[in-house]
Amino acid sequence: MKKRDMFLLLGALALIIFLLMAPEETTQPVPKDDIHLKFYDMVKNDGKKAAEKFCEDCHNDDDMPFSEDHPPKFRCLFCHKIHQ
Repeated sequence: MKKRDMFLLLGALALIIFLLMAPEETTQPVPKDDIHLKFYDMVKNDGKKAAEKFCEDCHNDDDMPFSEDHPPKFRCLFCHKIHQ
């Protein structure tokens, strides 16, 4: 076995171990209800950033406040997945 083949094999093994050790996803996905369904189509057609512009219309400090430890609000769909 050549040296480069050994490195490739070790790299693949390290990647597999890394993926197996990944924590379980705990963030709630975007609900597939009447309110959010239009955003599923928007993400599919225009991308995540186009849909994220509308999140703060409902999810804000007045209507639906975030917890103290919530990360920055401008990348909602980075954590909250849209499952097509």
